[in-house]
Amino acid sequence: MQSLKKRYAAKLFANLISLGIGMVIAIFVPRGLGPKAYGDFNFLSTFFLSLIGFFTLSTESGFFVKLSQRPNDLKLIIFYGQFNILAIIGIFLFVTFCQILGFSDSIWIDQNLGYIYMAALSASLVWLVQIMTYVVDAYALTVSSEIMRIVQKIIGLIIILAMFLLNRLNLVNYFLYNYCISVFLILAFFWIIRRTGISVINNWKLTIYQIKDYVQEFYIYSKPLFVVSVFGILATLFERWLLQKYGGSVQQGFYGLSYQIGSICILFTAAMSSLMMREFAIAYKRNAVDEMALMFRRYVPLLYSVAAFLSCFVCVQAEKITSVFGGDQFKNAVIPVTIMALYPIHQTYGQLNSTIFLATGQTKLYSVISLVFFIIGLPLVIILIAPINKLGHNFGATGLAIKMVLIQFIAVNVQLFYHSKFLKLSFIKYFAHQLISVSLLLIAAIISKILIGAVPVLKDNVFGNILSSGVVYSIFVMGILLFFPVIFGLRPDDIKSGINSLRRQLNSKKT
Repeated sequence: MQSLKKRYAAKLFANLISLGIGMVIAIFVPRGLGPKAYGDFNFLSTFFLSLIGFFTLSTESGFFVKLSQRPNDLKLIIFYGQFNILAIIGIFLFVTFCQILGFSDSIWIDQNLGYIYMAALSASLVWLVQIMTYVVDAYALTVSSEIMRIVQKIIGLIIILAMFLLNRLNLVNYFLYNYCISVFLILAFFWIIRRTGISVINNWKLTIYQIKDYVQEFYIYSKPLFVVSVFGILATLFERWLLQKYGGSVQQGFYGLSYQIGSICILFTAAMSSLMMREFAIAYKRNAVDEMALMFRRYVPLLYSVAAFLSCFVCVQAEKITSVFGGDQFKNAVIPVTIMALYPIHQTYGQLNSTIFLATGQTKLYSVISLVFFIIGLPLVIILIAPINKLGHNFGATGLAIKMVLIQFIAVNVQLFYHSKFLKLSFIKYFAHQLISVSLLLIAAIISKILIGAVPVLKDNVFGNILSSGVVYSIFVMGILLFFPVIFGLRPDDIKSGINSLRRQLNSKKT
C-alpha cells in the first residue's frame, strides 16, 4: 500500500501540473465565452452539482469513510454506485417535470432549455468523477489515479486551445469538452481499479437484505448531514438564483471568474483533504485520538499557510491577474477577485475540519454548526445583493464574495473551537496563527508590489510585473520561513531537517 507521503506527493505533483494547465485554460475559457456565457455556465453548473448533492442525501463522505474502513466490502461500492445512478435519473426527471409544469423560466432565469439539460449531464459526470476519486483514494491507488488526471489535463488543454484558435469556443462546445474529459477520467479510474483485481461488474446484484442493511447504515450516518444538506443546497441555489435575478449572467460571470481564480490557490491543500479523512477515519477506528492530534498539529497549520501564501499574493495582485485571465471584458470583476482570493485560506481549514467531523462520525455537531451559519448567511446575502429599492446594497458579485469570505471565516473558527476540545489542543494558538500568518504574508505581498511597481521597465508589462513581484514575494516569504518557521506551522528542527535532506541529495548527485 502506498504511504501517506507518497500519495500526497502524487496528488501534489498532479495539482502542480493542474495548476499550470488550469491557469492556461482559465485564461482562454473566459475570454472565449465572454462574461454572459461564462456566467451561464457557472450558474447552471453550480445549480446541478448542488442538486445532485441533495438527491444523493449528502452520503458521499460517509461512503468514503466506510470504504476506507472496510476496503474488502465490494458490495458497498455496488450499492453506492446504483444509488448514484438513481439519483442522476432523478435529476433529469426533475428538469423534465419543471419544464412540463412551466417552472423552468422561474428557476433557471434567462437560460436556454438545451443548456439546462447539457448542464445537468455535465454535472452528473463531474459527480461520478468525484465518487470514483473517493474509491481510488480509499484503496490507496492515488499515484496511478493522479497520473491519469495529469493525462486528462493535457488532453483537455489541447482541446481548449484548438477550440479557441479555431474560434469554436462557445457554450455548447464547452459542455462537450467537459463531457469528454469527465468520461475519460471515469474510464481511466475503472481501469485502475480493475487492474488491481478489484471487480464489481461480475457480481453486481444485491439481495433485498443487503440493500436494507446499507440503507440503514447510511441513514444512521447521514441523517444529521441530510438536514444540513437541504439547507446548504437551498442556500447555495438561492444565492446564485438571487445573483442571477438582480445581477444577471454578467455578474454570474464576474463571480465565476473570481471563484475560479480563488480555486487555483487551494489546489495544493485540496490534495490532502481526502487523504487526511482516510487517515483520521482509520486512526479513530483504533481510538488513537493522540495520533489524530499529532496529524492535525503537523499538517493543518502548514496547509493553511500554503493556501495563505498563494491567496495573499493573488489578493494584492488582483487587478493585474484579472486582466490576464479575463481581459477587458472582466475589468469590473477586480473587486470580487480581490475578496474571493481570501476565500481559499479558510476553505482549507474548512475542508480539514470537515474531515475530522466526518471521520469520527460527529455528523450531528457538524450539521448544527453548518446549519446555524447557513441561516445567518441568508439575510446577509439578501442585504448585499438585493437592489436598493428592496432594502439591499446592490453589490452583485462583490456582495456574494463578501458573504462567502465572512461566513467562512467565522464558521471555520467555531468548528476549530470544537476540534481543539476534542483533540486537546489550544484554540487560541491556532486562531492567533491564522491572523499573524495572513498579516505577514499580506505585508510581504504589498511591499513586493510597491517595489516592482517602482521599476519603470515593468510598469506596463503585466506578465513581467506579476512574475517579478512573485519572485520578490517568494524571497520575502523564504526569509520569514527561515527565521519564523512557526508562521508555517513548522519547528526549527523541521527546517534544519529539510536543509540537510536537500544537501544530501545534492551531494549524492555530485558523487
